[in-house]
Amino acid sequence: MATCRALIRQWPQWPRHLRRPTSVGVLSRLSPPRIQTQSTVRRAYSSISAAELKFGQPLHETHPHLLEPGELTPGITALEYAQRRSRLANKLPKNAVAVLAAAEVTYRASGIFHEYRQDSNFFYLTGFNEPNALAIIVNDGSGDNHLFHLYAREKDPKAELWDGARSGTQAAMDVFNADESGDIERISNILPKVLAGATEIYTDIPAFNPGRSSLHRYLYGPSGASEKLRKLIDIRKVKPLRPILNEMRAFKSEEEVVQLRRVGQAAGRAFTAAMRQNFTKEKDLTSFLEYNFKVNGCDGSAFVPVVAGGSNALSIHYTKNDDTLKDGDMVLVDGGGEMGTYISDITRTWPVNGKFSDPQRDLYTAVLNVHRTCVSLCRESAKLSLDGLHGIAENGLKDQLQQIGFDVSGDALRTLFPHHLGHYIGLDVHDCAGYSRNHDLKAGQCITIEPGIYVPDDERWPAKFRGIGIRIEDSVCVGDDNPIVLTTEAVKEVGTRGMSIHVLS
Repeated sequence: MATCRALIRQWPQWPRHLRRPTSVGVLSRLSPPRIQTQSTVRRAYSSISAAELKFGQPLHETHPHLLEPGELTPGITALEYAQRRSRLANKLPKNAVAVLAAAEVTYRASGIFHEYRQDSNFFYLTGFNEPNALAIIVNDGSGDNHLFHLYAREKDPKAELWDGARSGTQAAMDVFNADESGDIERISNILPKVLAGATEIYTDIPAFNPGRSSLHRYLYGPSGASEKLRKLIDIRKVKPLRPILNEMRAFKSEEEVVQLRRVGQAAGRAFTAAMRQNFTKEKDLTSFLEYNFKVNGCDGSAFVPVVAGGSNALSIHYTKNDDTLKDGDMVLVDGGGEMGTYISDITRTWPVNGKFSDPQRDLYTAVLNVHRTCVSLCRESAKLSLDGLHGIAENGLKDQLQQIGFDVSGDALRTLFPHHLGHYIGLDVHDCAGYSRNHDLKAGQCITIEPGIYVPDDERWPAKFRGIGIRIEDSVCVGDDNPIVLTTEAVKEVGTRGMSIHVLS
């Protein structure tokens, strides 16, 4: 893939001025919209001064410290979002439509909402980061062109006084480049007319799913809108959208890889900064790590971090993070930052006091050797899948463990290495849910490599290793002939006394 070769040449920074920016609100269509209703408005290509208005998310005109000209979201241009929609439309039959809903606001208690996180597929195609919105992408039969409908909340000064700015329907066209928009509150009148002529409907919205369980219907009941929709839509036309989007999202564009590199760099520096400190509590290390994600430019954490001292590391997803860190133990830290909705995923394990004991060093070196081998094979020319790499990791760990005195006969490795070697990453920590790990890796795919060994307190294992859990994880972009490690700033090499943190400034 030429993109990956270019990225390797330009690493670690891809100059932003080399991208192809496009100004907001100026993308043209090859044919005008053909669907008109009283509840929708067509693009008129009117010019609005974004700097003078309030929107539901940052734009370059309002937040030039966060976005470059032409970027609709950090690192991703409006042009790229339009190209994604066009690619999706070309994968659909003529006059078929894709329907996607924005994520809803969720609440931890009455009136107390969680931080909003947009549905990843919706975000991937629109860049629109508000709730209560619906996107429809139509293959209008015009080749590389398509029709894009974006229905959103209308501007409402009273509501915005409490909940913050909304972008509104005019911005849906002028900023987010929709051909048609309308007030989402009128969607029950709009949607049937839009879908009436569709040959097929590709969606993952539950209202279209006839397979919802009787228990679900009993507990939650059908919503009025869902039942009305069922009556209007021929369910035989409905097909799942996720498999198509998985195939698209599994391969990252140049802009996406650069954004993943940025967030990997920021998170990696936070990890190395944490290794330089002395902590006596898991909670303190957690707070330091999450703070430094933000200081280094991340929006926040990609997930609740694992900060596991001593034998707590034997729990793969330990997230209580409320224990003490003891001198002589190791601490396993699994975390990552998020930036513009793209994530990083890193795990490092190091001695709490900065110095490895001999058993700790031996076990750490065994995992590190396997990690190096697997990362080196993250290239298209190796013709390996994630499952294939997992098999190589298992064999490598068996060999390394035998050398330091482990009996790895029988099902030993299922106990010592109970998880998969890696997963896809991108907008989600476990990206492209359902996408097979049996496909040969191709240039432009981004994955994690995370071998680990977790030794229970059991007489089956050598006493000096019991209670130790070690995992080493990097985010990696598959190249043509060389891997691109996205999180290289997180130190993992072993020095003469401890982790070699002195090698980075």
